[in-house]
Amino acid sequence: MHEHGGRGRLVEVVIPVYNEERVLAASVQRLHAYLSDTFPYPFRITIADNASTDRTWRVAEDLMARLDRVNAVRLERKGRGRALRHVWGTSDADVVAYMDVDLSTDLDAFLPLVAPLISGHSDLAIGSRLTRGSAVVRGPRREVISRCYNLLLRATLAARFSDAQCGFKAARTEIVQALLPSVEDEEWFFDTELLLLAERNGLRIHEVPVDWVDDPDSRVDVVRTARDDLRGMARVGRRLLTGAFRAPVGGRARPTAPAAGGQAGAALPAGMARQLPAFAVIGAISTLAQLVLFVLLRLAMGPLWANALSLVITTVFNTAANRRFTFGVTGTRRALRQQLEGGLTFLLGLALSTGGLALLHAAAPGASRAVEVAALIAANAVATLVRFLLMRAWIFHPRRLGHQRAGAGSPHAGGARVYVATPADGRTPAAEETGGTLS
Repeated sequence: MHEHGGRGRLVEVVIPVYNEERVLAASVQRLHAYLSDTFPYPFRITIADNASTDRTWRVAEDLMARLDRVNAVRLERKGRGRALRHVWGTSDADVVAYMDVDLSTDLDAFLPLVAPLISGHSDLAIGSRLTRGSAVVRGPRREVISRCYNLLLRATLAARFSDAQCGFKAARTEIVQALLPSVEDEEWFFDTELLLLAERNGLRIHEVPVDWVDDPDSRVDVVRTARDDLRGMARVGRRLLTGAFRAPVGGRARPTAPAAGGQAGAALPAGMARQLPAFAVIGAISTLAQLVLFVLLRLAMGPLWANALSLVITTVFNTAANRRFTFGVTGTRRALRQQLEGGLTFLLGLALSTGGLALLHAAAPGASRAVEVAALIAANAVATLVRFLLMRAWIFHPRRLGHQRAGAGSPHAGGARVYVATPADGRTPAAEETGGTLS
């Protein structure tokens, strides 16, 4: 590491590229000129060519030969996450960053991005197109998809950052190198997984509103990327559930709200810390299953019927899975009643998603299948939040479960065994046979 305290801190900017021979030279020259003229810290630009098949590597070599403080590395396998992992993981800079090669983000946001990292105020920093003060120019399709994705992250994995996908991020090198071994993705979900892992470890993420102009020549396969992102969310949810989503890096202590007695209490109500990861995993799997069913059913019927039928099927699975794994209820006692009550959450999801599709087709007749799927994701994200609250506060509320008696004179006659989380060990068997109140 370099000396602390200001102008001696080295910042390395990575530009991951794949088949970008047309724009690479102009973008790197523009970035180099901007940083040379305005940036107050030493910098290095590293072009990370991940298995380009055109002349991208030759252009990168030429830039490295002509411009000082420009470096280039070539990887033999594709993947933006793989390229960032390689460069960030071996960097000797104090702060590492990356930008998309099209430089869609206004470069004036770069100093505000890295300054809190250099000062030690924050651990990671992201540019956000979804916060107040940002100015974004892009088509409605990508706008809807981006907002749906970030809403889904907040609804299912409790993400607090606003924009996971903006190609304008930075981190303190010592922090990111500690996180990297625990990040599994090598492609587009890499950013999201890194940010979720950082939050899970209590690290501070600084957000900068950015001016951003969409690149009309972007060749990102939106549908494939969305599918891979959903798979990544399900994988992270499983790791959260098993407690494996950790990294050997110290986080910052976060203040907790005072409890009723005036003492500092837990950040979440009792039991929720255990329930949320399970609910997130089941929700991600249900969402993916519903989207797959919707696309298949659309081959034989209209969007409203396809949506309704796919929701019916996945709601039965969702209620059963949450009954068993999120709220710890086993056995068949009152399972039918709980399924019927879960059906009311189906009606809520149906109303939200059907209304969303109807509004979409009214506002944009002939909308593409990808936009339909994005609208469903947004509606399902809202329904997911309400579904969790209804299940926790009504369907599987401990008081209702506590009144499920095993039967007169037989404390073990088929009663469900209910577990509620406690601060001590996270799983305490509830005395459902006595009909007592659970807390």
